[in-house]
Amino acid sequence: MTASSSGDLFNARRAGVLLHPTCLPADWGVLGASARTFVDFMADSGLNIWQTLPLGPTHRDLSPYQSLSAHAGNPDFIDLLELVEAGLLATRELSQSAPGTRQHLLTLAAERFFDNSAGGLKGLDQAGYQRFREANDYWLDDFCLFCAIREVQGLSGWVQWPETLRDRNTVALQDFIEQNPGRLARVRFEQFVFHHQWQALRDYARASGVLLFGDIPIFIAHDSADVWANRYLFKLDERGEPTVVAGVPPDYFSPHGQHWGNPLYNWEAMARDGYQWWLERLESQRHLFDLIRIDHFRGLEAYWEIPGETPEPRNGYWVPGPGGDFLEACFNRFPDLPLVAENLGMISDGVEELRKRFRLPGMVVMQFGFDGSPGNPHLLHNHHARDLVYTGTHDNDTTLGWYRSLDDATRHYVNSYLGVSGEDMPWPLIEAALRSACCLAVVPMQDFMGLGTKARFNTPGTVVNNWGWQMDWNLCQQGLSQRIALSVERYGRLP
Repeated sequence: MTASSSGDLFNARRAGVLLHPTCLPADWGVLGASARTFVDFMADSGLNIWQTLPLGPTHRDLSPYQSLSAHAGNPDFIDLLELVEAGLLATRELSQSAPGTRQHLLTLAAERFFDNSAGGLKGLDQAGYQRFREANDYWLDDFCLFCAIREVQGLSGWVQWPETLRDRNTVALQDFIEQNPGRLARVRFEQFVFHHQWQALRDYARASGVLLFGDIPIFIAHDSADVWANRYLFKLDERGEPTVVAGVPPDYFSPHGQHWGNPLYNWEAMARDGYQWWLERLESQRHLFDLIRIDHFRGLEAYWEIPGETPEPRNGYWVPGPGGDFLEACFNRFPDLPLVAENLGMISDGVEELRKRFRLPGMVVMQFGFDGSPGNPHLLHNHHARDLVYTGTHDNDTTLGWYRSLDDATRHYVNSYLGVSGEDMPWPLIEAALRSACCLAVVPMQDFMGLGTKARFNTPGTVVNNWGWQMDWNLCQQGLSQRIALSVERYGRLP
């Protein structure tokens, strides 16, 4: 199986699983044995698409959709045990440390790496490091500088930094670089190791017939290296504060709308150089993934702009996005770009026209289908072959939790439509997704495991008790992979 073109990927029936790497159990980082074990589970189950959420380093709220970088990887994913194998850490140093001391251990490993006191593994050596720096110079130095300053400034947002650093005064930045060489080198080393381990995982997955499916949030965090280094590309005031912010009006997920707080793009400025910042963003994600979803695709056609001085979602208004001009630039640069459009929520005819013009697969979610309307696009009989079907997404309750929360009439409708009693939920909905006409059926791991609301990963519009769920291998009962594989094969989705 290859990922030679987007057409190949969306013309075959496939089955996948949605699981963010942070959900994998691992004391010292997931990008090693833990991730490979999950790939093995997928291969045994006949699943050949692993969809994750964004991989970037997060803020304190842990949301992968509010990352410190549009390009960087989260150093918390790094498997420190593999640094022991590389001779950069000692087993006793891990055994004498708590998992919370990762920063100290990564600092030790970085110092040894740059001192050339360890031979390293293939690729995890000085030559590999130089190749990584050269290939990623369009974002790496700004990110390392941003993180190093942020550490020195007590993790405060960049608009709170001293004015010379906030505004990227050349002399101030050079002074900081000369005073903090070790800190900068450590951050660069972390990114090198993350990308080395991720590529090793990607190679392992491909050898097992598994492709990796990533997610690009359309908007990025205000407190990020990208906004700090490219202020002219965003709608900001003289201090760097957003004059308008992103969000959405009331919808299925949130009856009051959502205030995301992300700064909005100055699309006119972006267009002047042919959307180079976005093309670089897509380039870095193509190195990580075989498929890429654009979250909140509708924002390319029109986005909800909320005034900074009256930050209530209801005070927002629709503003035209870059639309076809932007997508043409993307596909001119990357003709085989394997993009998926997240087209959930309030979707206008213009959004769908834009999506179909570029033949981008959209999404349907089984949980959204049961409003009583036979024309509901999420109902099984209305699915289209080129789209993707989900039982639920990372923003939904688990299917079992959703089913239990339904009123009696809706639950009866679900059972009647699926022709089941509901006793074996969530499997009736999983089976329905797998027999859908959609080219790719994706099921959250929590649904495969039959878990309830306590395993919900995120509740939109809230900022607590999210992003923390971790799976327990002991709950993957004997026979689960066999059950999945039988269903995948039954509906013609084996690789």
